[in-house]
Amino acid sequence: MEAQEEKEAQVAAWLKKIFGDHPIPQYEVNARTTEILHHLSERNRVRDRDVYLVIEDLKQKASEYESEAKHLQSLLMESVNFSPANLSSTGSRYLNALADSAVALETKDTSLASFIPAVNDLTSDLFHTKSKNEEIKLELAKLEKNLTATLVLEKCLREDLKKAELHLTTERAKVDSRLRNMDFLKAKSEEFRFGIRTAEEQLSARGMDASLSHQSLVALSEKLAELKRQTIPLKKKLESYLDLMPNPSLAQVKIEEAKRELDTIEAELTKKVDMMEL
Repeated sequence: MEAQEEKEAQVAAWLKKIFGDHPIPQYEVNARTTEILHHLSERNRVRDRDVYLVIEDLKQKASEYESEAKHLQSLLMESVNFSPANLSSTGSRYLNALADSAVALETKDTSLASFIPAVNDLTSDLFHTKSKNEEIKLELAKLEKNLTATLVLEKCLREDLKKAELHLTTERAKVDSRLRNMDFLKAKSEEFRFGIRTAEEQLSARGMDASLSHQSLVALSEKLAELKRQTIPLKKKLESYLDLMPNPSLAQVKIEEAKRELDTIEAELTKKVDMMEL
């Protein structure tokens, strides 16, 4: 509990330091917000300490450079009785350019021995940068080529997708039409079945023979087809008798029997067909 209160006090002091004279925004004070703000204050404190150390180091280096500059200036005055103040405007520009070049190349002094390695390093960096730029250009060209191919493929896929959707729509319309036709045929089939059943019941009520019902007629039709099939060998047999030269009276009897049998079958067939048409 004391640790929580200590964190809240540290957070309040940090916020007051950050906002100064400005009002501190309202926030919900609880364990979670306090922990988050405390963590931020600690990181801010560490960062401020690092920045302070860097500033102090830069100040120290600046002081060292200033002392070194004064020392070199005193040596220059003692050796050749030369002072930058005695230079012409052109000389001052050259001296400033030399100093700026040394700063840009990060050399320890302005001697030729310092400039040549620095220029070589700069040339090497330039060559490396150009080489890297060429690699990047090649990679960029490859990416552009792949991007173009990808865009073309995407376009083709979109067109194929549109065709597939259109085909699916057409097929769905066909399926819906077939389903509607199927429903219509089912309804008609049920209607016909109901009509047949009603007609059979009415005919049955009027004393119609059960053999004239739809099922009976279908069975008779099948039987008729079977009888027709059975008459085929009889007709062939009759034809074989006609080709022979037997006793004329006996042959005539057989022919008459076959004719009567055929007449009976045809009469029965005609009757059944007439009944089916009714």
